[in-house]
Amino acid sequence: MTINKAYIRECFKSSGVQLTTEALDDIIRDLRVDVSRMALRCKKGNVKRLTSDLMFIAKGNLGV
Repeated sequence: MTINKAYIRECFKSSGVQLTTEALDDIIRDLRVDVSRMALRCKKGNVKRLTSDLMFIAKGNLGV
């Protein structure tokens, strides 16, 4: 899986925040963990195909 590092760097640069290589690696690690959690939530919620209408399940926003 490839994550667009240039996009992440540009987001921080446009906000005037310097980003170290270690911080970028931490962000990427967190993104991978978040995506893994989203997949598990979908599995738990019996979602067979994730659509934009079902993103609330992947994000854990069940409105409870």
